[in-house]
Amino acid sequence: MQLPTGGKAPAQVPGSLESPEYDPHKHRNRPHPTTNAETLIHLLKGSLGTGILAMPNAFCNSGLVTGTVATVLIGILCTYCLHILVKAQYELCKRLKVPILNYPQSMKVALEQGPAIFRPLAKYAPVFVDSFLIVYQLGICCVYIVFVATNIKQVADYYTTPIDVKYHMLILLLPLILMNYVRNLKLLAPFSTLANIITFVGLGMILAYVFDDLPPISERELFGSVRNFSLYFGTTLFALEAVGVIIALENNMKTPQNFRGWCGVLNIGMFVIVLLYIIVGFFGYIKYGPEADGSITLNLPQGDAMAQAIKVMFAIAIFITYALQAYVPVEILWTTYIEHRMKKNKLLWEYVCRTGVTILTFILAIAVPRLGLFISLFGALCLSALGIAFPAIIEICVLYPDNFGRFKLVLLKDIGIIIFGCIGLIVGTYVSLVDIVHSFQ
Repeated sequence: MQLPTGGKAPAQVPGSLESPEYDPHKHRNRPHPTTNAETLIHLLKGSLGTGILAMPNAFCNSGLVTGTVATVLIGILCTYCLHILVKAQYELCKRLKVPILNYPQSMKVALEQGPAIFRPLAKYAPVFVDSFLIVYQLGICCVYIVFVATNIKQVADYYTTPIDVKYHMLILLLPLILMNYVRNLKLLAPFSTLANIITFVGLGMILAYVFDDLPPISERELFGSVRNFSLYFGTTLFALEAVGVIIALENNMKTPQNFRGWCGVLNIGMFVIVLLYIIVGFFGYIKYGPEADGSITLNLPQGDAMAQAIKVMFAIAIFITYALQAYVPVEILWTTYIEHRMKKNKLLWEYVCRTGVTILTFILAIAVPRLGLFISLFGALCLSALGIAFPAIIEICVLYPDNFGRFKLVLLKDIGIIIFGCIGLIVGTYVSLVDIVHSFQ
């Protein structure tokens, strides 16, 4: 692993929280740092995408009561795991006297300093974490392509001869490639602002449909089946836990010390996100019941002008956000595995990498155009590990051997989180894959 500039790691007693007076935040030198407001805008846009529109479908799998309580609990768990991940990364940076560590580097260093049983795994950790991050972010990009194409198709089919959704995806390919050529988060901030405005206006218009002639709650299930809860879990985790984007945002902040804290950027963003998810999921399920689709926009009346406007608006917002989600896999692939191998024409090869990532997501979207199941699969498969289990493992290693508090409550808590994440990964992935196979049959 190549550590960022900042010198060699000082001698340190493993597990000790006493570090030299080195503040990594003061030594960061990002070429295009984002402000607190820009980071919050990116955070909201990264999580207020297709996930929130899938929440009525998620509540259909969980029931009203289970869905509401579980969304709050999952939101708290995701936010907490992000806090412990960012805090552990900061502590590792202090120990190594480096300004910044990305997620894979943090996992490697933590395993090297943790219990002996973890240390042989350290050399494989960066590739392992990178693989999960790349698969998850590519999965989001696939979902975005399917979402945009499906919504545009519904509108276009009303006015012209219907064509297969795959042709709509093909039309999107060149614009998506060009959008993915934007090379830094600073330049993407205005696009995220526009997408946020469109999203909030569009959500307001959707809720106008939802609250019009709302059926009584008694017609809906309050508690779902245990099997379907795994689909709810995957969908909600996919919607809430944009871990790759969030870590990239914290790493690119001008004032990263403002990311955490009770009134920090992370808590403010996650509070707004969880509240909106509950509102859309709860009332969207009451309105559409078992007919709730993988995106609530697909339940809106096809011939209604306002409904068509909503579909086009969200298609534009999600299209704009594609570049933000593709930023993470491009950054990992280019900076970690490709750039140092290219001796000449680096800029050209970076654009080749960006083009290749876009084409790959396009091919995957063509292959599996099942929006709801796609969302649930990638949420369960990747985020159970990236957003829940891995942060707890890193915290155990950072606090090892004697900083777990009285009765080792922190250790027991982290073990519980790891077990929960592993169960979510195995069960959620299995159920999603089975349902995907059945949907093709």
